[in-house]
Amino acid sequence: MRYLSVTMSRIISRRRWLASGAAWIGAPAARAASATTRIGLTPVFLDDRMRLLQHWRSYLEPGLGTPVEFVQRGTYGQVMDVLRAGQVQFAWICGYPYVLHRPHVKLVAVPHWRGRPVYQSYLIGDAAEPGLDLQRLRGRNFAYSDPLSNSGFLYMQHLLRSRGHDPARYFARSFFTHSHRHVVEAVAEGLADGGSVDGYVWETLAELHPNLTGRTRVLQRSPDFGFPPIVAGARVDAALVQVFVDALSAMPRHADGRGVLAELRLDRFGPADDRLFDGIAAMARAQA
Repeated sequence: MRYLSVTMSRIISRRRWLASGAAWIGAPAARAASATTRIGLTPVFLDDRMRLLQHWRSYLEPGLGTPVEFVQRGTYGQVMDVLRAGQVQFAWICGYPYVLHRPHVKLVAVPHWRGRPVYQSYLIGDAAEPGLDLQRLRGRNFAYSDPLSNSGFLYMQHLLRSRGHDPARYFARSFFTHSHRHVVEAVAEGLADGGSVDGYVWETLAELHPNLTGRTRVLQRSPDFGFPPIVAGARVDAALVQVFVDALSAMPRHADGRGVLAELRLDRFGPADDRLFDGIAAMARAQA
């Protein structure tokens, strides 16, 4: 009787959710009612992660017809490990691990930020040091976010090589913080003289914590790259992938979905276009 009660509760919850205006769900999710949909994440979120994830879970569960669990790992490499092992069905990753693992993942959706599915890498430095640039950072301390981050590592490596420098020797000391926010904090606190960071993260922190970003300055912006995508494991059932795509694309049409997007500072999750990642793929080939 307990199982029946839980199942009926999910059915009633789903009916209410459908009646609220997001009636895009179909039979595949209903068939998976006893499963759990797991989504892998890294430390991308900027403020109260637990609150944000609870809001996102509350939005997704009625539409998917399954419980949703967010599986958080400290690095992109760890997220890719659990995705390829089948321990999560979906993951929000960076364009760099996506292009490295294309045969083993399916592109699901790409976030749109400020009206476009792209972002930039920012080179940042101490706001109190006038005239600081990449040349003046030579021989000093530098913070990267993650060895599989495009904006937080790959682009800067590519930029230095394109100027004839050896990235391994350019800085006196470089280190990984494994979080874009921590890169900003390292520069703001003087632990690093410069850093390579996701522009979306820096701009969002500038809205939420201007006292933090105000101690840093954007020295240089990269060209546009495809925004970090959401992907599925290669063996994830196509019907579940489609239901998840539909759930993400419906977010602007649903009050709870709009709330999550507002917390993320995103416009929507749009259709997946593999060409968005051509620039990252070219840099990854050169890096190999």
